[in-house]
Amino acid sequence: MILVKTLEDLRRELDSFDKAETVGFVPTMGALHQGHLSLVAKAVEENPHVVVSIFVNPTQFNDLKDLERYPRTLARDMELLKPTGCSIVFAPNAKEVYPEPDLRKFNFGKLEEVMEGAHRPGHFNGVAQVVSRLFDMVKPDKSYFGLKDFQQLAIVKNMVKQLQLPVEIVPCAIIREESGLAMSSRNELLTKEQRENASVISTTLFKAKELMGQKSVEELTGWVVDEINKNPFLDVEYFEIVDDEQLQPVKSWNEESTKVGCVAVFCGKIRLIDNLVFN
Repeated sequence: MILVKTLEDLRRELDSFDKAETVGFVPTMGALHQGHLSLVAKAVEENPHVVVSIFVNPTQFNDLKDLERYPRTLARDMELLKPTGCSIVFAPNAKEVYPEPDLRKFNFGKLEEVMEGAHRPGHFNGVAQVVSRLFDMVKPDKSYFGLKDFQQLAIVKNMVKQLQLPVEIVPCAIIREESGLAMSSRNELLTKEQRENASVISTTLFKAKELMGQKSVEELTGWVVDEINKNPFLDVEYFEIVDDEQLQPVKSWNEESTKVGCVAVFCGKIRLIDNLVFN
């Protein structure tokens, strides 16, 4: 495993690979946890060469304080990646990724008008900017994304289609802590007490799935919000039950679509997201 920080060094290493062998890519913002490592493991299983990027992308933060708070732990991340079998860790600075301001404006239609898109204006445009740039730098055959960021995954798939990029997007399962809390780099910012109470988010989602047949979509949506908000550590920003393709709110359980419950919750100042397939 080698650490590179410039595009020139990255390309030199990539050029040393056998062109007949595939390259897997795992884009991250660092502060790695077992969820990230599960993506790397999947990539290593499926490709002779794997690149992991570590870059906290400024263009996807609509809150500068959130950008400042985001954990940066490169030395620890490198230690975690050593035993995984990944080939290259690419850790560029902002000037390397954006030598000039990226003025592109993507149109994702209804996909970006709900949930994360509605509450974080410009977020997904920043995601598309950085992921498309990283794809251009790494030129992977496959790229691996966690299903925890369910809406982001849909956006990335749409971007790949729009730009006609020759990369396969591979979704990977959510990895949870023992308490059920979805693993996230932001969990590191929680106090021990907050972390314990944050497990209410996933507990409530799993209970909600059991109640599907007893409550309407509207009733269940209200129940989830009320149940999480009962906890004094938690404050729901949104909870939506949506279809898995266009991410539009579902009105009835009878609609022919896979239904996903998606939630964003503040635990103190830390914003956590999670989701669960409700079918």
